[in-house]
Amino acid sequence: MLDNNIKNQLKSHFESLTQPVELLIALDDSKKSTEVASLANDLASLSDKFTVINNPDTSARRPSMVVHSPIKNTHITFAGVPMGHEFTSLVLALLHTGGHASKAKAEDIEQIKSLDQALNFEVYISLSCQTCPQVVQALNTMAATNNKIKATMIDGALFQGEVEERNILAVPAVYLNGEPFSQGALSLTDILNKVDSKGAQRQAESLSKKEKFDVLVIGGGPAGASAAIYSARKGLNTGIVADRFGGQVADTLAIENFISIKATEGPKLVAQLEEHVKEYDVDVMHNQRAAKLSRNNNGYEITLENGAVLSAKSLVLATGARWREMNVTGEQQYRGHGVAYCPHCDGPLFKGKPVAVIGGGNSGIEAAIDLANIVEHVTVLEFADTLRADEVLIRKASSMANITIIKSAQTTEVLGDGKKVTGLTYTDRVSGDSKQLTLAGIFVQIGLIPNTEWLKDSELELSKFGEILIDAKGATSLPGVYGAGDATNTPFKQIIIAMGSGATASLGAFDYLIRHSDETEQA
Repeated sequence: MLDNNIKNQLKSHFESLTQPVELLIALDDSKKSTEVASLANDLASLSDKFTVINNPDTSARRPSMVVHSPIKNTHITFAGVPMGHEFTSLVLALLHTGGHASKAKAEDIEQIKSLDQALNFEVYISLSCQTCPQVVQALNTMAATNNKIKATMIDGALFQGEVEERNILAVPAVYLNGEPFSQGALSLTDILNKVDSKGAQRQAESLSKKEKFDVLVIGGGPAGASAAIYSARKGLNTGIVADRFGGQVADTLAIENFISIKATEGPKLVAQLEEHVKEYDVDVMHNQRAAKLSRNNNGYEITLENGAVLSAKSLVLATGARWREMNVTGEQQYRGHGVAYCPHCDGPLFKGKPVAVIGGGNSGIEAAIDLANIVEHVTVLEFADTLRADEVLIRKASSMANITIIKSAQTTEVLGDGKKVTGLTYTDRVSGDSKQLTLAGIFVQIGLIPNTEWLKDSELELSKFGEILIDAKGATSLPGVYGAGDATNTPFKQIIIAMGSGATASLGAFDYLIRHSDETEQA
């Protein structure tokens, strides 16, 4: 199951284990069960701390493997074969169960230990989903720390009966004690704040006590990370407010246009960015969203959604962008129930079914090509009379028998049966005729919208599209406030351009602080 190179690496990691770990396997006659058994035995051969045992629980999902601590009586379950993006989740579960310390923040660990209610989490994932491991690993950390908490990862493509029964059409989908808990990206802090009502209040009080920053960066994507590094290198007291470190890059599968790196993946690049930021004295405030910008004594205040107030002498706004929505009837009703925005995450849930991709740019055609290898048929609907994607992508999509491209098509309504998507209607913009498609899923890929709604009541000047207006140095209409990345009016939204603009904005803020040092020191 595991090749020798991986075995050698794991054997080295497992040398740090101090406690026994039981691998409880529940099998049936399927091929996947054979893979689970092979995986468990391979792991057991790498450390004398591991023991493979047939799971005595007759109600256990099959195939599945429970990582169990006989000392702490903790349970972390993998229903399916935890390979692909979830292999790291399995390795971390083994390490944490076997006594290796978690890298979670000390305050989070203490908060987990203090939870005294029984919490049974189930998270439905797809093995190609790059967002899912973050959620799985957060829940596993909780389960490995507190034996009143159980966590189960469920491969939705393998347990399709459960997926259909619970009407799950987007991952990660989390259930707590049998009831829906969340859908989409979720951090450990997010989970703790939801199950511990006093956690957010304590966090807000702690954040509000921080000293004034020289440079406060709002946003943890490529632009924000770059800005923070450049500021810290100048010796400035630097902070980052990040809803999710990495931003949209964390959801990107393949990156092949990042100069000097032939090819990489979004989560890998995000991890590298975060490690680089950690090399410097940067105060990273994870899982926080800015809600308001206001002036304060020659400086600025940022009010967060949890009520905390941070102050700074200068700001770099790098809040990024998100997928644009169609804004048609039925889209919101069936969001997460057939309407999706991440083909890599949710594509496997539509295996063998017809789907549509809305948008004929690079992201839309790339999505169609990826989905065509999973689903029955892909119909691409493009509003314009020509495709905006690169020619190489158009040729590839046109060569695939199960992709149909329809141009001059305006989507008008998402259709459903009250529980899930059943199709859509669109208008042929040439003939004016209304037409209908029968579908199981709709993947929306029509561009980006800046995350700047929180700035609309501020004095900051925005474009008619909601973008932060900046000059060549990244300066905005407010002195000492700079913008960077996809949230600004920069014409091209690319990772490498965002990084460059983050550096520019940070250097602009440094120049501002030097020239206004007397004013900012009085603030």
